[in-house]
Amino acid sequence: MSGGGVSIEFGDVIHELGAGESVTLGRAADLVIDDNPYLHRRLLQVSEESGVWWVANIGQSIAVSVATDHGEFQALLGPGARLPLVFPRLRLMFTAGPNTYDVGITCHGSLLSPADPSDAVAGDETRAPLALTASQKLLVLSLAEPMLCNPGGGLTAVPTSASAAERLGWPITTFNRKLDAICEKLDRGGVDGLRGGAGNLASLRKARLVEYAVLARLVSASDLDLLDQLETPTH
Repeated sequence: MSGGGVSIEFGDVIHELGAGESVTLGRAADLVIDDNPYLHRRLLQVSEESGVWWVANIGQSIAVSVATDHGEFQALLGPGARLPLVFPRLRLMFTAGPNTYDVGITCHGSLLSPADPSDAVAGDETRAPLALTASQKLLVLSLAEPMLCNPGGGLTAVPTSASAAERLGWPITTFNRKLDAICEKLDRGGVDGLRGGAGNLASLRKARLVEYAVLARLVSASDLDLLDQLETPTH
């Protein structure tokens, strides 16, 4: 059904897969992503079954954000879940410890073309991006800036709340209050991984926010000049 192979891109590395082949990605896998001890030894597997390519999360605790390049399709792939590669290209993002990773998968001879978000039927996977206020957008940009400055670079680190607040000229209390409000807003809108509570570290919540915002194109590299235009704190 797929009629072609798959290309996996991580930074400057491109790995080609042909019919019937399979590859794992992780800390000690066929494709080594990083020696980060927080990263699973094997987190992802890309394989073909009966002519259809699949990406599977074979890790134990790390969720993987998946989207088409322009955010028409978005999903959160939890441990044990898998997804058919029916779109021409997908971006996968996941966080382990302080680092966020960006992997691209191109499926040659894919089955579908991404649909316009306005044509989407209500469901759990395809959602129209939620709108942000001006100050909320600035906050997300302050966290996503390293990733937006190095698109497809493979590995970035999300800034600390203190450094992001300093970048904006905000008190840390203002930053944290607005971060809570954004995460609550997106959680109500159905975005997974932003709810507080035991086991959900603040750093992981910020990384998930960046993953969603970049993949859903709530922010893009063209917005970065908004940070440089800051002259006075926006509270």
